[in-house]
Amino acid sequence: MTNKYQTIYNEIARQIKSGEIPAQTLLPSENDLKDQFDTSRETIRKALNLLSQNGYIQKVRGKGSIVIDISKFDFPVSGLVSFKELAKKMGTKPKTIVHELALIKPDSMIRKQLQLSSKDFVWKVVRTREMGGEKIILDKDFLSKKFVPNLTEDICADSIYQYLENDLGLSISFAKKEIVVEEPNEEDLALMNLEGFHNVVVIKNYVYLDDATLFQYTESRHRPDKFRFVDFARRTR
Repeated sequence: MTNKYQTIYNEIARQIKSGEIPAQTLLPSENDLKDQFDTSRETIRKALNLLSQNGYIQKVRGKGSIVIDISKFDFPVSGLVSFKELAKKMGTKPKTIVHELALIKPDSMIRKQLQLSSKDFVWKVVRTREMGGEKIILDKDFLSKKFVPNLTEDICADSIYQYLENDLGLSISFAKKEIVVEEPNEEDLALMNLEGFHNVVVIKNYVYLDDATLFQYTESRHRPDKFRFVDFARRTR
């Protein structure tokens, strides 16, 4: 026998999936839902908690429960693909906003990541990726000037990898990746649409040329509701 809160959960989830309750809609209050489903407030809380756990709503303090856009973008964990290539594959029309392009002396952290000396320079590129009018990715790229002598804002707004491979003739081979979940920092909050979200998914990429030379370090910071990180694994025997 299905519990009452599960029945309520199933009904609200169905309405969200069908579009009857659109994304960004504020659900009725607990009191209103209690009256609507003729049940207790505790039962409504259980149903809302289940909706939150399964990614249908986001509870925002002082506002209530906001419906999350449940359409997600498949992001390959093991693949090495540019954002432009990914967007084209998904058939979306994203917008890239370049916030910073500078040739800098790297700090100790970046020198360590890219195995550089204090005399080396790197390009720092900070970009947000906007889909459906919302800024959902913050990309921070650091590229060694030894391999990328020049970089422009137009290139960064289009595709850095396309420029590196087609214009500079670099052969990008593989990347090591580290995936962590962090609380958003001030830069995330300033440059991304994160209202109601308390975490970002961070993919740290160490990108190598085909001669195994490390030339790029990237932090790609994702709003967690918009991406499904996918991979394929085969058991070896």
